[in-house]
Parts: sequence; structure tokens; C-alpha cells
Amino acid sequence: MAGEITVPTLGESVTEATVAKWFKKVGDAVKADEPLVELETDKVTVEVPSPAAGVLKSISVEEGANVEVGAVLGQLDVGASGGKTAAEPAKKEEAKKEEPKKAEAPKAVAPAAASGDKKNGPAAEKMLAENPQVKVTEGSGKDGRVTKGDVITALEGDGMGVSPAAGPREERVKMSKLRQTIARRLKESQNTAAILTTFNEIDMTNVIALRNEYKDEFEKKHGIKLGFMGFFIKASVAALKQIPAVNAEMAGDELIYKNYYDIGVAVGGANGLVVPVIRDCDKKSLAQIEADIAAAAVKARDGSLSMADMTGGTFTVSNGGVYGSLMSTPIINPPQSAILGMHKTEERPIALNGQVVIRPMMYVAMSYDHRIIDGRESVTFLVAVKKAIEDPRRLLLGL
Repeated sequence: MAGEITVPTLGESVTEATVAKWFKKVGDAVKADEPLVELETDKVTVEVPSPAAGVLKSISVEEGANVEVGAVLGQLDVGASGGKTAAEPAKKEEAKKEEPKKAEAPKAVAPAAASGDKKNGPAAEKMLAENPQVKVTEGSGKDGRVTKGDVITALEGDGMGVSPAAGPREERVKMSKLRQTIARRLKESQNTAAILTTFNEIDMTNVIALRNEYKDEFEKKHGIKLGFMGFFIKASVAALKQIPAVNAEMAGDELIYKNYYDIGVAVGGANGLVVPVIRDCDKKSLAQIEADIAAAAVKARDGSLSMADMTGGTFTVSNGGVYGSLMSTPIINPPQSAILGMHKTEERPIALNGQVVIRPMMYVAMSYDHRIIDGRESVTFLVAVKKAIEDPRRLLLGL
């Protein structure tokens, strides 16, 4: 019995996708819910599973082609077994069994796949096959699996084995739909919003001491590492409650004030910059927020974030410090009205009580839409975040 493989619903406002990769060939046996094909949209990468067990009968759309929601990707012979193509006679197979086995040359194994039974992501395997000069010895995915992001990092030449002499001096590669969307939305943000940025600096001494004192006990109890992002999200929520305009958005000639706090966390994912959203941060403990951040980071690295993971944020926190950034002017993630940028913590001399002392300092930046937020409100917000981080006890006391 034949069954159609179709493009599933891809999420709100997404009507088109690109066929990135077929995981199976015509004639291959497939299991129910086994990934058949990978689709790339302008927001996420989606794997289309097999609707039933059987044999892939035909492929209607080749890799690189654009398809709309509901389009037929191929046909499945439901209930069939095997794994050979229909054109391959059984007698020919029997004849092969009688032939003496010839010595086969050893097959080249990608370094990342050579250790144990680690199975890399399909997108990573495709890129490794297309770029044999890349050597990725250990991936950032689960159990050391290599992700697409690891291969992209290697291609950018961070010392993981890219040969600069290989290939032509220039290479023209079509932008992914996600990258096109990132470019379009960032430019729209600059063109639409009246963006200003205000800066401050935070003495990280107390929050670092607090983390160092309790990080082992925290990890033992909750099973996750204690980072700094959770503190900044907690501090941001407290400041958002104090300055509601920062948690608002513009809709025509109206302002929509949000009485909930869904905080986006801007991270570099396998397919580019993504902003997974941590929901209801005002109702969650620090441990719950850190757990959600960790889970979102894994999804971002694996390229498995869904549309639901990235929609509906009211405010965003971005940490360029993990890449070594000392200062930046982050761009607002529309339709939000502001974004907080964290940066690298660095020991610097500061004047304190008439003395010059060395303290771990972090520059922070808040970009905001001046159509919604006044300068006084933006500065007050950033000072509130600064006070909460410099004295973490304020977060516990709700001050």
C-alpha cells in the first residue's frame, strides 16, 4: 500500500521550506517515525519522520528544491520489507553470494566518527563528507557527537584541521533560509526602531563569590551547573517589573504592556543566531531557569529548536562575553523594545572608597527603542540590574 510523505505544518507564518537532505534512498527500508528527510525553513530545521514502516518507493523533490506546506515529498510502500530497490533481481543477489569475496580497501573514516559508536547528526555528516579536509576530533553534542555547528566552526578555521590550501580561493554558497531571515530581521530592527544604547559596568565580586561557594552543592542537588545567566535573568525580571515600558511592545498607535516575563536568550546555534525563550521567569526558581537555559543550549547546538521554543519572548538577554567580547551594542529582537548585553568579566583597577583596587568588572549594554522607552527609564532599568548583581541578596529579598 502506497503512502504519501508530505511537508508538515512548519509553524506560524512559515509556508515554505527547502529540502536540505534525504536520509534514505529509494528502495531503503524505513521504520515508523524514522527521519526520512530534513527541511530547512527561515526559522528552524525540521526532520520529517516516516508515517509508517515500509520501503521508500520514490522521491518527488530533490535536495535543494523549495517546497510548500502540504507538498508531496515522496511515496512510501507501507508494510513492504527489504531494503533493495525494485529493479534489483533476487537471482542477481543470489549470484553475488556465490562469488568469492574480494579484499576490500579500508574505508576512510571521519575522525569524529571513528571513536566508539558515536553517531553524529545527519547535517554534520553531510558537511564532513563535503569537506574532507575538516578534522573534528570531539563534538559539542551529547556524548561528544559532532554537530553542524562544530563543522561550521572548523570551517571558519579555529585550528581544528582546515587546510587553507584546499579548494578555490573563493566559494559562493547560497545563504540558508535561517541566515536570510536573521539578516532581514536585524536590518528591519535598525530601520524601524529608534535604537539607542546605554552602558554601565558591574562589579562581579559578590556574585562570583556566591557562585564559587555554592556551585558544587547546587550541581549536586539540581544536576545542573550554576552559571551567571540565571542571575542576570532574575535581575532583569525584577527590573522589568520596576520599569514596565521595557517589557512592552508597539502595535500601531498602541503600546502593549506584558504582565508576563518570557525572556529570550540569544545564543549561537548550529544554523546561526537563535533566541530560545525561557518561559515565566518570574515564577521559576534560579535552578529551574538554569535547567531551561541548559536544555535550550543543547537544542541550539544540535539545531533541534522548534518554532514554539523561539516565539513569544518579551525581553532578551545576550551574552557576548562567552566569545570574549568586552563591549558591544546589541540589536533589538523585534517586536521587543529592549535587549540586555552581557560581556566578558575582566579584572580592572577601580576607585573604591578612596582606594584603587582590582575587581572583576563586566560592561553591560542595554539597547532600547526610544519610541517606547525614555532615557531615564533605560538608565534606571540598567542601574537596577547592576544593583541586583552586585548584591545578589537583593534578589532574594525582592529589592
